[in-house]
Amino acid sequence: MAARNALLWKITRLRAMTMAEVFYRIQQAVRAKVEKFGFCLAQPVTPTGNAGKIWLNRLPTKLDANLYCSAADRILAGHFNVFALQNAELGFPPNWNRDPKTSIVAPLEFGKTLNYRDNSIVGDIKYLWEPNRHLELVTLAQAWHLSGDKKYADGCRALLDSWFEQCPYPLGPNWTSSLEHSVRLVNWSFVWHLFGGMDGVLFQGDSGQAFRRRWLDSIYCHCHFIAGHFSKYSSANNHLLGEYMGLFIASLTWPCWQESDQWKDKAAKGLEIESIKQNAPDGVNLEQATWYHHEVADMLLLCGLIGRANGVEFSAQYWSQLEHMLEFIAGIMDAKGNVPMIGDSDDAVMVRFSREADFNVYQSLLASGAVLFSRADFKDKSMRFDDKSRWLLGDEAADQFDQFKSIDDCTPLKTAFPDGGYYVMGEAWGTAREISMVVDVAPLGYLSIAAHGHADALAFTLSLGGQEMLIDPGTYAYHTQKLWRDYFRGTSAHNTLRVDGIDQSVIGGNFMWMKHANATLEHWQHSDDADCILGRHDGYMRLNDPLLHRRKIELDKRKALISIVDTLECKGKHQVEIHWHCHEDSQVSIEDSVVKVARSNASLLLKMNSENFSVRLAHGEDNPPLGWVSRSFDSKVPVTTIVWSGEIDSSCDLETSMQIIWI
Repeated sequence: MAARNALLWKITRLRAMTMAEVFYRIQQAVRAKVEKFGFCLAQPVTPTGNAGKIWLNRLPTKLDANLYCSAADRILAGHFNVFALQNAELGFPPNWNRDPKTSIVAPLEFGKTLNYRDNSIVGDIKYLWEPNRHLELVTLAQAWHLSGDKKYADGCRALLDSWFEQCPYPLGPNWTSSLEHSVRLVNWSFVWHLFGGMDGVLFQGDSGQAFRRRWLDSIYCHCHFIAGHFSKYSSANNHLLGEYMGLFIASLTWPCWQESDQWKDKAAKGLEIESIKQNAPDGVNLEQATWYHHEVADMLLLCGLIGRANGVEFSAQYWSQLEHMLEFIAGIMDAKGNVPMIGDSDDAVMVRFSREADFNVYQSLLASGAVLFSRADFKDKSMRFDDKSRWLLGDEAADQFDQFKSIDDCTPLKTAFPDGGYYVMGEAWGTAREISMVVDVAPLGYLSIAAHGHADALAFTLSLGGQEMLIDPGTYAYHTQKLWRDYFRGTSAHNTLRVDGIDQSVIGGNFMWMKHANATLEHWQHSDDADCILGRHDGYMRLNDPLLHRRKIELDKRKALISIVDTLECKGKHQVEIHWHCHEDSQVSIEDSVVKVARSNASLLLKMNSENFSVRLAHGEDNPPLGWVSRSFDSKVPVTTIVWSGEIDSSCDLETSMQIIWI
């Protein structure tokens, strides 16, 4: 079945390709073959002129130096954090071509034609690539800036020299992906400036000058690689935006070659175009994945700040789009900073600025946005000016942040995001009695492959007083563990209804969907007394007996009562399941067919009207998977999932009530 689906997907993609895409793919394949034989490769020339300006005139000093020095000391001892491998012993310097999860060492074959998707050759490529993004080098540079201890500069130089030696251009797994090159360049840019720039501590003496030339030669090769291998079609999502980010920041940090201006202009134009193209007018990132929403917002923020410092100002529309993206984050964030884990997440950050234990990527963006856009409501949601915001904007920005007065009315500026397809129901925002529901009436994902979307149409999450009650279970896996990859993005892993044991949309590969369920909003009402939403999707119209799913959700704020009516329009028999995924700290029990979900501040009583449906609690089941949450990539723990299941024989209404009881 999997092979058949893959073949069908390839046929569908070929039919969908434009002549321009076909030509570009042929061009890229030919270019890779030509490069493999040594033609059209980068030929580094002597860099000229000065490096670009630092993003911030005065670097921050009001930070906990011990926090960064302790993290840097662990790196010098060979300990790295790589997804589920926390404090893993990779060695110093590590083997940069080794996957730390499987210990497989990838071959130094020509990178662009190396099959990095084959885990028998490279292991788990996500684990291999992550250390090679060089986020740890920024930590070493931060520790040096705050302490002045030379060991951190020496350690950074040792890591870079080992990378140049082990990863020669253009060979091996670290010369395959333009996005990986770009993220590495962005981290190198911050490292360069934190150590003092062109004449900094890393480049003292003859050996330092020789090291600088080695580094600049590699930077040139990185830029040349990206410029020749943009993800223009099937991966023209955050990958393409990230590639423009890397090339833009590199061309401003190191404007040292004849091509630099051309690279800068091309990247700046691409950033402007993709910032609008990949995000809806209401600020929702069209990948339909909240983590990638954060990543893209971060890309725009970094490029905007570095561009501004170097005399390249993006348009008002670019900055407005970023502000709208932050409004969406603020809208779906609950009273304690929780954001639903909608769609895919791989835990990626562009630069690891903060080493704070309680660092929150979403609140950090809002803290920076509060200062950049003079938004007191962003300040209220972010709660504090975090270290990342301080590294980016400086100590003076922290003082500006503190001067904003809190807003007494914590009602979100927006509760409806119709372009992106999300709606927020609730009341008492920002208080101990906050009700926050995020309802999904959104498309599956971006472009035809919808790479990072999940089959979650008409699902919703529920948070009470800042404590999550009904959750989206997350992602867990990407390139490996197909069973779990398919489960976490499938319909049964979301708070919605599944028919005949199949997903709303049809999976075609790890990052592909063959058929998309199309969700449509039919009604939305938001008032002081009640919220109501009605939507439908056509994902099950493909069945032999087509079935249309409508869901109506009503929140009676006076009664603290949520009513869900699932209307199924069909002619024949179908097996139906309704799933509700509870937070891992919940206490869940059943008594007389009433399910109680309890946390410290509130309880939820769930009932269903149909006598033909039975209820059970699933917890950490493996075959098939059910009852899990993944809070971080490649890590999962059991949760309780409530499952109501039964058979219908024609059109019907299935009613579920959820009574909120405050404790």
